[in-house]
Amino acid sequence: MATGETSTGNIQRGNTLPNGDIYVGNFAGLVPHGFGKYMWTDGTLYYGEWDTSKMTGRGVIQWPSGASYDGDVSGGFIDGTGTFKGVDGSLYKGSWRMNKKHGMGTMVYANSDTYEGFWNEGLPEGFGKYTWANGNTYIGSWKSGKMNGRGVMKWTNGDTLDCNWLNGLAHGKGFCKYASGACYIGTWDRGLKDGHGMFYQPGSKIPCNLEVSECVTDHDVSSAASSGNENVNSGLLFLLQKLCNTWRIRNLFHRPRRISNGTAPVFDDNSGNHLSEDSSTEPLTTGDCPQDSGVDKVLVYEREYVQGVLISEKPKGHDCRLPDSGKTQEHTWQKQAGGPMETIYKGHRSYYLMLNLQLGIRYTVGKITPVPLREVRSNDFGPRARIRMYFPCEGSQYTPPHCSVNFFWKDYCPMVFRNLREMFHIDAADYMMSICGDDSLKELSSPGKSGSIFYLSQDERFVIKTLRKTELKILLKMLPKYYNHVRAYDNTLITKNFGVHRITLKGGRKVRFVVMGNMFCTELRIHRKYDLKGSTQGRSTKMQNINENTTLKDLDLSYVFHVDKPWRDALFRQISLDCMFLESQSIIDYSMLLGIHFRAPYHLKTSSSHQNSLETGILDTDLLQYGEKSSWKGFLLVAHEPGTTVGGSHIRGSMVRASEAGYEEVDLVLPGTGRFRVQLGVNMPARALKVREDMNTELENPDSIEEYDVVLYLGIIDILQEYNVSKRVEHAVKSLKFDPLSISAVDPSSYSKRFVKFLESVFPEQD
Repeated sequence: MATGETSTGNIQRGNTLPNGDIYVGNFAGLVPHGFGKYMWTDGTLYYGEWDTSKMTGRGVIQWPSGASYDGDVSGGFIDGTGTFKGVDGSLYKGSWRMNKKHGMGTMVYANSDTYEGFWNEGLPEGFGKYTWANGNTYIGSWKSGKMNGRGVMKWTNGDTLDCNWLNGLAHGKGFCKYASGACYIGTWDRGLKDGHGMFYQPGSKIPCNLEVSECVTDHDVSSAASSGNENVNSGLLFLLQKLCNTWRIRNLFHRPRRISNGTAPVFDDNSGNHLSEDSSTEPLTTGDCPQDSGVDKVLVYEREYVQGVLISEKPKGHDCRLPDSGKTQEHTWQKQAGGPMETIYKGHRSYYLMLNLQLGIRYTVGKITPVPLREVRSNDFGPRARIRMYFPCEGSQYTPPHCSVNFFWKDYCPMVFRNLREMFHIDAADYMMSICGDDSLKELSSPGKSGSIFYLSQDERFVIKTLRKTELKILLKMLPKYYNHVRAYDNTLITKNFGVHRITLKGGRKVRFVVMGNMFCTELRIHRKYDLKGSTQGRSTKMQNINENTTLKDLDLSYVFHVDKPWRDALFRQISLDCMFLESQSIIDYSMLLGIHFRAPYHLKTSSSHQNSLETGILDTDLLQYGEKSSWKGFLLVAHEPGTTVGGSHIRGSMVRASEAGYEEVDLVLPGTGRFRVQLGVNMPARALKVREDMNTELENPDSIEEYDVVLYLGIIDILQEYNVSKRVEHAVKSLKFDPLSISAVDPSSYSKRFVKFLESVFPEQD
């Protein structure tokens, strides 16, 4: 092979290496440096720049398969910006990091679909636009190669869906606008309309803050451009800017999330699919409504869906075209969008309280976790079983510096609650991450009747409730018996408590907390919540106060629930044991919190149209299979397989057995959702039968279906009210005006009996 000198002074020569690879190019001493060409024995070829034996600079890589790359390399990796042509004809232009697409880039797939936006570790992640070959588009958030977060889907026929997304499906609050001018504002669950919403007929006045396409102008693109590669076309940036401006989330645009070790993205093609207006933009309860007639017609309707099936509709009480209606509608949307809770942010009234709580729990759990696990002793209860600590802002010998306010921390009975957490297999690290991680807590938008404020951990596994001083005393007084009861009965329905704490702020203000398990921590949507005491006085909800987040009361309940006989027997056996314990502690005013997930009736599913995946989510073949295999009352129950199911939150003990499955432990399989472990009070299938029209809530039309398959979640809550002198006085005073048996304040024995009797009517025995 010839050798010679280059103009740079480096020696250019060619060599065949011992392993058969060939390099031709510049050297610096004995190593490649400058420009050169390297061919591997498998036929892979690189020609471009080298830096002391490593491919670094600009270069071209060609693979034997026909794929090629032209762009930056660094340290032997594709790193920087460049163009990759795949064997299948796909083309990617944009940023790379360590051989993976990372940063801003554009991908044209082999089927002519395109994606423009952010990438992370080889997958679309952050903000981007995906365009299907048929013209349908999605612009918004991505995570791990799937639509995830806020985004807008637009079909070629003009329909749009602006919604939260999860794993490629609409999931959460959103609104869809149809090409006809109609609009629906509501909630989606895994691609299906689910829950309450508002339907606006063509011609009605839609809240102005929903006008996505008309609300923004083509300016201030430079702020978005600074987040991405300078070579990205301005068309994408403008679209991203529109989304950010509309939803006031420009700050998120600069913080794309990162997920590592992903695989190649796979997109479901929604070709030809579009949003359904439920067969017609006309309401189920009215006839034609001419928009140009002189007669005012109701154009807004409240709707309720169950898994994409419309089960009820009623007209809104006023014409949305009236001049003052815009404010009302906008307020309604803002209230729905916020939901029943809000994330605590810096400047929020509870921000420093949250920081103090997180600091204290992190300190306490970190201090108690290294202590060897042992049986609880008598001295683990009582006034001496406390951890006290002062947390100054600048830190101390025992506490870290922090950005909150100075506070005193007290932790009650730490060893007892540590053992309770162990009982329910709650890992200390998971517990701290759930409550004290980088994410903020969420505060319920309105306090309870007692004035208590509720917070949720971001993963919603734990509820944190503020306590009055009297409630704290009652809890600590009953704690030894409570601990023994929970330890003795694995399937107790009583609230699971995992920690009790107190924060003292400057000026002496004291805030007391209890950390509890969230019994509604489930992948299934809870469509109804009821707080059931068994009393009737004041146990109904005013119609004007009801929305989809309302917890209803005894007189609002218009259903009875049929469950499998072994489940009912086990349920009331446990309810009786729990009530006996509460009665022994002189506790009253407790209630059964009942959460209901409705399944769309099978015959409505099969008769409803299945125009698209967003409106159905389950194929017809799956429905047939579902119907044929159901082993109990329309549900698919299969033999339990450990490790394959999703259990409820904070449960333990034996599973319930199904009589129609040979008295075996069973799992509940819900098509399109998952496989769930059936335990007492958690993931319990039932049949809901409507026994009367609900005059208080008017949730259904008279013509709506009267039976539903439901999944139930239930537990006994509010166990911190003693039958004391004030309750005796309340009973005496109210008895002068009302039936003594109808009021809540009765003696513990009467309360317990009435409570059980009422629940027996809610869960009647089957013939």
